[in-house]
Amino acid sequence: MSKISISLALSIATIASGFLLAACENPTPPPSTGGDTTAPTTTATNSPAATSTTSNTKGLKLGSLLPTTGDLASIGQQMVGSVPLLVETVNACGGVNGEKVSLIEVDDQTDPKAGAAGMTKLATLDKVAGVVGSFASSVSTAAVSVAVPNKVMLISPGSTSPVFTDKAKKGDFKGFWARTAPPDTYQALALAQLAKKKGFKRVSTVVINNDYGVGFEKAFVDTFEKLGGTVVNKDKPVRYDPKAQTFDTEASAAFAGKPDAVLGVLYAETGSLFLKAAYQQGVTKGVQILLTDGVKSASFPDQVGKGSNGKYILSGAIGTVPGSSGPGLENFNKLWNEKKGGSPGEYAPQAWDAAALLVLAAQAAKENTGVGIAGKLREVSAGKGTAVSDVCEGLKLLKEGKQINYQGASGDVDVDANGDVIGTYDVWTVGDDGKIQVIDQVSPK
Repeated sequence: MSKISISLALSIATIASGFLLAACENPTPPPSTGGDTTAPTTTATNSPAATSTTSNTKGLKLGSLLPTTGDLASIGQQMVGSVPLLVETVNACGGVNGEKVSLIEVDDQTDPKAGAAGMTKLATLDKVAGVVGSFASSVSTAAVSVAVPNKVMLISPGSTSPVFTDKAKKGDFKGFWARTAPPDTYQALALAQLAKKKGFKRVSTVVINNDYGVGFEKAFVDTFEKLGGTVVNKDKPVRYDPKAQTFDTEASAAFAGKPDAVLGVLYAETGSLFLKAAYQQGVTKGVQILLTDGVKSASFPDQVGKGSNGKYILSGAIGTVPGSSGPGLENFNKLWNEKKGGSPGEYAPQAWDAAALLVLAAQAAKENTGVGIAGKLREVSAGKGTAVSDVCEGLKLLKEGKQINYQGASGDVDVDANGDVIGTYDVWTVGDDGKIQVIDQVSPK
């Protein structure tokens, strides 16, 4: 098992730049389209950018690029187990194209530089055909710039920025990008509808200053205004530095103007600091806190902490998160409980589906390449074949020369021409005991 430090990974990224330039000169777009239970997978070590590989050089090689450290670690650690579980399951039922699948895992540290270095290693040294990742939109932006020229299929389980849709429409990704979580244009619409339903007429926003935060902010403002609402700080948006450690100024600005509610599009680590600062200033009293998927983890209320009265600061906060309601969800939950115990966390079903689509598309293409996967992705996800929610059943049918339409754990995962899917959203709230509960579901219309 090999380990690679970030400094070495960055050095590799520099060395590999020649490969990237060469690949950029003549990219070939993909064709468009309307056993053994011991898997040769590996588990990432505790080193921040640790990767692991296997000796299997014949079969399909996949990578994962997900955050187990950094600002999104609390959510990343919930989903990271899905990919090796999928590979283990596939290898137990015969693998892909007659060979076992191997997996190389990288911690992107919720950092675009680390993500680019990790993706460079996966693409140019490990020679993977597909990658599940990343979660942060800013990291996926860095990673896809490496994936496309190297013809590696990148499927994110959680990068929801609308920017990816815009770039896909322009042809920037050449078919080598998709995601199993819907873009924030839908979540912003769902949250705006929720705010209106709750009777909030004046809302302020505070967002992390990256593709995720700014993209969500724009979509929410546009939608909420169309629904008749007012965004109090529209002309002076509050956007905080992802590396910030103090938030007194941002907290004061976000809660100014007497809003009915404040929408925070945050990451867990920095978001907890922001919300603590706002509470300590006394500006949260009487103001509804609205949150999104970036902080929805069981540990987040504890990260924010309790007030002087012993009550959780986040008590009563409400938010949205892409829901999981696919035909394969029950079986996925059962498998997770059997193999790992308990229930899977946020975005674990989306990560499972991303990995499933990679292996199914490779089998449909009858080749273990990124070009082959990209060319068959929409056929296996949104085609007219037999509906299947079991990945092994899907592989069996494909090996028999039949077509399938994979119906996942997170949803139908019907990938469109821009690499997007449409989903529903769970509405969650924080109770007085600090526990998060899903209380409703909303579909963007």
